This record gives sequence, C-alpha cells and structure tokens, in this order.
Amino acid sequence: MIVYTLGTFDLLHVGHLALLEYCKSLGGTLAVGVASDRVVNSYKPNVPVIPLEERMEMLKALRCVDIVRPYYALEYISGCKALRADIFVVGEDWGAKSHNVAVESYLRSEGKQIKQVLYNQRTS
Repeated sequence: MIVYTLGTFDLLHVGHLALLEYCKSLGGTLAVGVASDRVVNSYKPNVPVIPLEERMEMLKALRCVDIVRPYYALEYISGCKALRADIFVVGEDWGAKSHNVAVESYLRSEGKQIKQVLYNQRTS
C-alpha cells in the first residue's frame, strides 16, 4: 500500500514529523511530494526559506519516509498516478479549489482513499 502526502516542508518541525509518522502508520510505503519554490509562490506571498533540494534531503533522512519527489505544478493527479497511490493524505486546510477537486474525482474514480488530517499541537 502506498500512502502519498505533500506540502512545502519548509523549516521542518515536530508537527511535520507527527504528520509523516501518522501517514506512515496508514500503509507500507510513504511517499512525500515537496512543492517547488514556484508552486509555493503561487499560493503564498513568500518563497520557502530552505531551498527545495535541501527540504527534500531532510525528508529523505527521516526513517518514516520512503520516497520523496518534487512537484512543479499545482496539480496532484500526476503524482498520484506516478506513485500508484492507494491513500492520499491532505490537511484540514484542504479546500474546494479546482486542483483539489480534480484529484479527489480522480482518486474516487480509481477506488482510492483520501484521508484528511485535523491539525493539532503535533501536526501541521
């Protein structure tokens, strides 16, 4: 089973770790998509403090993470397809934007799961 989640993962902290450990608990292989600076800048006012390659390197060093891959466009279907994700994990701030609705429709049509994580002191 492949679990896929994604994010910026800038200034890695214990909330990120809690999220990733939760994702790992859902299945055998955890794949993490990391937003490129251009993607982040499309929805946040500033680019990340830590460069993409360094963010990816830090995630690769975590024992709960099996696969790390960048994404360069604000769309998630291609990553789910490439990884053959069984479960796609999103945060509570997941909204009804077109790229979110598109991946939800794709996953449902493929019989895959979407899990939404509610943030708390240990997740972000």
